[in-house]
Amino acid sequence: MSLFHANSPDAPYLSRTFPSASMPGGEIELHGTHLDPVASRLPLASIGDIAAPVLMSRPDRATVLVPEGSISGDLVLRRNGETSNPLSVRVAVPMSENLHPVANPAVDANGQVFTTLSGSRGQATPVSIFRIQRDFQMVPFVRDLMNPTGLAFDPEGYLYASSRAEGTVYRISPEGAISTYAEGMGIATGIAFDRDGNLYVGDRSGTIFKINPSREIFVFATLEPSMSAYHLAFNAEGTLFVTGPTTSSNQSIHAIDRDGNISTFFQGLGRAQGMAFDVDDNMYVAASYRSQRGIVRITPNREATFAISGNNLVGLAFVEDGCAVLATRDSLYHVALDIEGRSLIG
Repeated sequence: MSLFHANSPDAPYLSRTFPSASMPGGEIELHGTHLDPVASRLPLASIGDIAAPVLMSRPDRATVLVPEGSISGDLVLRRNGETSNPLSVRVAVPMSENLHPVANPAVDANGQVFTTLSGSRGQATPVSIFRIQRDFQMVPFVRDLMNPTGLAFDPEGYLYASSRAEGTVYRISPEGAISTYAEGMGIATGIAFDRDGNLYVGDRSGTIFKINPSREIFVFATLEPSMSAYHLAFNAEGTLFVTGPTTSSNQSIHAIDRDGNISTFFQGLGRAQGMAFDVDDNMYVAASYRSQRGIVRITPNREATFAISGNNLVGLAFVEDGCAVLATRDSLYHVALDIEGRSLIG
């Protein structure tokens, strides 16, 4: 039961927000009543103590920009001297900066997050992979690895990284020692392990490779080339899902069964990139959808809604306590979502 009591019949009332979480710079759509301008003056909004610009308002909905510096809190709308009821909004907070992720971050069994300073193709960077500890302290983990792109952990705690410059996948010990795992992967980008310990590698020019635990390499499937990178993720049933950004605004997510048969899982996204699954097998993918950008949730029944609003997202990973780490082109963010992610280890 709502405890909100309007001061007058014309007071603004908020029924819901969409989505309920956002990056700074993202947009939140408000639904309710009496949200329209008064005497050509837009309502005023705030999230906690931070003013949030109102971009558009109509009688039953309004759009609010989530400003830099915002944190999770109550969003209210003020109109004609009256204040609406509050609705809770989750806002992602910066976690690490001065990075260059090009795919999902990876999370180890201890909850530490790993991400890249990838650089442009052929560019050497002073640190290749960083480790972000549970207290958000960022420390160098790997140096001298050219253009690290996809990251994935095996059950033994070894991190695997693809190099799109070299077409090589490297195996990295918990102490940061590097060894070559497989070569000849073309423009190697996204990587993912299945439950049997096979490693899959997306070659941006169109091939999905399968590397068995004996390091034998097979062509698993062939797709159209991607303009940037392939991104791979498995659901609980062992189906491999693949995105590969193209110039199309009607892009597909491909599903590949264990025999290598390809089908279209979902179509209608723009520049779809990194993916992750929750324990209920809902997919979360960084993409644009219906002219909005952020993290799109797609159910097993292929119903799509926005979970997080935000720009420049390239991937995500779920961590403990229902939270997620979001990767942009130069930073990581942390947000509480009350979503339990599916483990990618073991």
